Amino acid sequence: MEKTYQPNQIETKHYQTWEQNNYFRPSGNGDPYCIIIPPPNVTGSLHMGHAFQQTIMDALTRYHRMMGHDTLWQPGTDHAGIATQMVVERLLSAEGKTRHDLGRETFIDRVWEWKNQSGGTITNQMRRLGDSVDWERERFTMDEGLSEAVREVFVQLYDDGLLYRGKRLVNWDPKFHTAISDLEVENHEEQGNLWHFRYPLADGETTSDGKDYLVVATTRPETMLGDSAVAVHPEDERYTSLVGKFVDLPLVGRRIPIVADDYVDMDFGTGCVKITPAHDFNDYELGKRHGAQLINIFDQSAAVLETAQGFDYEGKPLESFDGSLPEGYAGLDRYDARKKIIADFEEAGLFDSIKDHTLMVPRGDRSGAVVEPWLTDQWYVAATKMAQPAIDAVKDGRIEFVPKMFENEYWRWMDNIQDWCISRQLWWGHQIPAWYDASGKVYVGRSEEEVREKHNLGADVELTRDEDVLDTWFSSALWTFSTLGWPHDMEMVHRFHPTDVLVTGFDIIFFWVARMIMMTMHFIKDENGEPQIPFKKIYMTGLIRDEHGAKMSKSKGNVLDPIDLIDGIDLDSLVAKRTSGMMQPKLAAKVEKNTRKSFPEGFTESGTDALRFTLTSLASLSLDINFDVKRLEGYRNFCNKLWNASRLVHMNTFEAIEGSDEFGAPLDCGQNGGEVELSLADKWIQSRLQVLIGEVHKHYAQYRFDLMSQALYSFIWDEYCSWYLELSKPVFWNESSTEVQLRGTRKTVVSVLETLLRLIHPITPFISEEIWQSLKPVSGCAGDSIMLEAFPVADESMIDEKAEADLEWVKGAIQGIRNIRGEMNIAPGKPLNVLLQNGDAEDKRRYKENETFSKQLAKLESITWLNEGDEVPPSSTALVGHLKVLVPMAGLIDVDAEKARINKDVEKTEKELARVDGKLNNEKFVSKAPEAVIAKEREKAEALKSKLTDLKAQIEQLDAL
Repeated sequence: MEKTYQPNQIETKHYQTWEQNNYFRPSGNGDPYCIIIPPPNVTGSLHMGHAFQQTIMDALTRYHRMMGHDTLWQPGTDHAGIATQMVVERLLSAEGKTRHDLGRETFIDRVWEWKNQSGGTITNQMRRLGDSVDWERERFTMDEGLSEAVREVFVQLYDDGLLYRGKRLVNWDPKFHTAISDLEVENHEEQGNLWHFRYPLADGETTSDGKDYLVVATTRPETMLGDSAVAVHPEDERYTSLVGKFVDLPLVGRRIPIVADDYVDMDFGTGCVKITPAHDFNDYELGKRHGAQLINIFDQSAAVLETAQGFDYEGKPLESFDGSLPEGYAGLDRYDARKKIIADFEEAGLFDSIKDHTLMVPRGDRSGAVVEPWLTDQWYVAATKMAQPAIDAVKDGRIEFVPKMFENEYWRWMDNIQDWCISRQLWWGHQIPAWYDASGKVYVGRSEEEVREKHNLGADVELTRDEDVLDTWFSSALWTFSTLGWPHDMEMVHRFHPTDVLVTGFDIIFFWVARMIMMTMHFIKDENGEPQIPFKKIYMTGLIRDEHGAKMSKSKGNVLDPIDLIDGIDLDSLVAKRTSGMMQPKLAAKVEKNTRKSFPEGFTESGTDALRFTLTSLASLSLDINFDVKRLEGYRNFCNKLWNASRLVHMNTFEAIEGSDEFGAPLDCGQNGGEVELSLADKWIQSRLQVLIGEVHKHYAQYRFDLMSQALYSFIWDEYCSWYLELSKPVFWNESSTEVQLRGTRKTVVSVLETLLRLIHPITPFISEEIWQSLKPVSGCAGDSIMLEAFPVADESMIDEKAEADLEWVKGAIQGIRNIRGEMNIAPGKPLNVLLQNGDAEDKRRYKENETFSKQLAKLESITWLNEGDEVPPSSTALVGHLKVLVPMAGLIDVDAEKARINKDVEKTEKELARVDGKLNNEKFVSKAPEAVIAKEREKAEALKSKLTDLKAQIEQLDAL
């Protein structure tokens, strides 16, 4: 082993060895265990969320592999339709070209070129993170095999009557000219206006207060050209007499009905709402209830049409519909149309008022354009018909959410499920396998040849393929079974499906998780022909945020790159990386300021293992997880601690090479038989280890990686390093130690470390492999890699309650003496004379059996047991149960100097207490400060009072000397 822990020197070599030797392939004779990776988009690189989830998946995979399961972690990436197309279109734009200049086929070739060049970034990052995925089985959602599965599913759903084409309202991105999913819509709170317009009542009708018009309130004046009703609340007495009457729509002249609906809020605006079913999702549902016309007034760029289009709710054109629109609007962008409508209302004397109004504005997450609800022909999956089996699978426990509370989120989505729009107006993606003849009749098939053969279409019938592609979520909904070879290669499906656990974020429960369940249960059946679930458990992770709890995003400049944390990055490079591409100088300056304040030295190298241990320690059941780099530094120190402890083990189990710090031949560590004698410390650490092993298994079963990390950290740092290795030194260094004693402690110190390395390997694979390999000459292990070794199983016969109790007694005595040293400012190495008083027979036994440990570790010159009635000199006291551990102070310290030091501390503490009490006694502070701030000041006051009590007690002790 090298003297210092240098992760960059060990990580790459071990990963290459693992991969080259095919250690990640499924193997073993145990039950199958399978995890499919949520496929990252090929548009960029892995972020902290990916690192977090993949660390958890890899820990589970390595754990089950070591438990003997036939383990598969299935890797792959997603083509990410709109995101990837946008990236390549930006590259073309820099060349002064558009995709239309290239044509569809050439453009798609360019996207493939880009994917092949950049796709390796993600896989390289996964290797750096230590992911033990089966790379030979890597899949991409547009591989031919997966594309075949997509076509098969599309055709079967169509044939089953569960997929159809219809004219419906969708989220439309007027910049990219495509429908987008709800997940791709970001709602931003923005300042806008609420306009009030007067709609004249028809046929001479008047309101209850004699007005011949209704005042409607709207935040979107531009859509009024497509209004087909005005709605009021059925219990609103101001308007009940008008329900069923009509208004004349201004500017257009179309007569539209007044309807009553509970959806209307009587207290919002005037209580009258304009209804535009073709340009608002809520209006669509309301209009459907009342038979209001669907009137589309925009084209694909959200510009006003020359003639409005009218449809019914089955998407059929309205007969005899007059789509006339006022002059001067055709071709106007919606916001230019808004300005003209407001001006025309003012000119007509129908403008009532305008008010400031805060509203949620939907924007495309990639284009930034305001999303327009738009009527268009799209393909839909009849999710409403497919939902029940997916609902039942969670209700009856076949699929379990961890934490269980996420079931409620699942029900919320599933109970309100709508049919799923799966078509996108893009070029990059799975092109829809549908063809149209000259009359517009649609034919669905796996290929044009199949369509012609199935429908007896001769060569003279011209067919045109649908130009749209499928929603990215459609292909990823098939991920658990398409990646395993469905529909033709079923060997892996039969072996590994259903998969065991899905590790994903709670934000895509509906968009991915629910759809996977629905699709899988429709297409995959078990040996009894019953619908098969895609996974048995769904472990929902929280979202990784920055140290202040803010969402990480490039726009905020607070993103942390996991590779930067692993390798380290200097401050200037970090600032440049975070501000790259920022168009606003003020924002870039703010990001630079915050970065330099938060990370004045950038990031020092931490290594993969420290990052992974940090991430598992954060893996609580919380929705939000704040990532603080200080914790990473702490776990880097933990890796150092483990490394240095292993060096100490080497020092005492290998022959030292004379004249150097290196170690040569192994000593006799009792691994091959021979008599051994175990010390109390040996028995204690083995007993505590069995308890730890049981805890680790329990935490894996319950997905409590945070508790598991805490247990491993505490045992390795506190029990193994701080206590056991120290308790072992007297055996190693005492010339009177016998060979059997040496063998016993050598065997224990090595076997416990080797077991710990296997316990921690799933979380910290690199450092555990490196140390494990170095221990092989003394551990008796002959395997090629730690990852192929068996995961530890607790041996209850080694649990020794007596040894644990005795050692806790020793620890209590030593810790008490160390505390006295600290309190009385006695040098750590100064030998002490200790007195023992009030002990019982058990204390005396423990003292007698462990005198050597106690003396060496507590740096004691002598231990004297006081008899009843013996005079006790002025001493500092520590309690171990009823036993008093006394350290006589005479001659140990300069009493006057120590009193002066303590008095100075007393004076400083009293001043600080007076300041805090002054704040708490100030009525203005108490009345205005937040309760949390006041509580913190009160806690501070109590802590200061306690400190004063301790300091004064120390002075009393000194006065007695």
